[in-house]
Amino acid sequence: MISHGKDIKIFSGNANPVLAQAICKRLNTELGSAEVGRFSDGEAFCSLYETVRGSDVFVVQSTCGPVNDNLMELLIMIDALRRASAGRITAVMPYFGYARQDRKAKPRDPISAKLVANMITTAGADRVLTMDLHASQIQGFFDIPVDNLLGSPIFAHYYHDRFVGQEDSTVVVSPDVGSVSRARTFAQKLGLPLAIVDKRRQKANSSEVMNIIGDVKGKQVILLDDMVDTAGSLCHAAQALVDIGGATDVYACASHGVLSGPAYDRIEQSPIKELLLLDSIPAQRENFPKIKYLTVADLFAEAIERIYQEISVSKLFN
Repeated sequence: MISHGKDIKIFSGNANPVLAQAICKRLNTELGSAEVGRFSDGEAFCSLYETVRGSDVFVVQSTCGPVNDNLMELLIMIDALRRASAGRITAVMPYFGYARQDRKAKPRDPISAKLVANMITTAGADRVLTMDLHASQIQGFFDIPVDNLLGSPIFAHYYHDRFVGQEDSTVVVSPDVGSVSRARTFAQKLGLPLAIVDKRRQKANSSEVMNIIGDVKGKQVILLDDMVDTAGSLCHAAQALVDIGGATDVYACASHGVLSGPAYDRIEQSPIKELLLLDSIPAQRENFPKIKYLTVADLFAEAIERIYQEISVSKLFN
């Protein structure tokens, strides 16, 4: 490995090629020429059609659904680049899958996040660039540098412009106790008070709301979460804010819109007026009225440029 590649090259798997193209456009470069596909039996293959020897290479690939296919694509691309003598390989993962099992919650549980971290490192990645890990301690699962970008500044900019002058009637809400730290930082950026939805999770993808901590009566609220999967927790929290807390309008935002299973139906039937998501995961449905996407291309482009130029990335965390 060399500390600095002689040039920069960006490649993409099949997870989110639109985002990869947008990043390249902002960096005034072309997407690397490669083919990532499937053999007839479903095995993934990768072919690189340009030299990468000594280059500083960035592979843009979210491990969103189909999770296993996209993860395998990423590993194979990293391996191909390593064997082609790339100078440095950075796995750019706007969404890091397998992040929810970051500890043993009960006996005989796997720690899948650590396993995936080992696989990425073993494949040959020299560093990882990601956004809003489900659990920030996952950075410690890697033996290589990890930059964990934050999506909250993008949301803060959007809501600051939207609710300017309405600070007295707006409250930021954490959908559970585990997200309080993230929501508190977000509320401080906007200069808004904080409330918490206290819930008890009975099993995976289901929860029971217990109480609302804080005053939201007669106010518009902004629910902040890191990801929306089946949308059960988010929609239950939104309903509780209206039924129990007395909130008037509910807005929600999350960095990663997994949106699996009954998610779209739940969001449609919920009191959420608008769900704001980032394009770390591509939209599955176009023109869904309650969902709006903001791009992370600018943020990742600047992070990639800073990594390439060997200058600090910490400015992007503010």
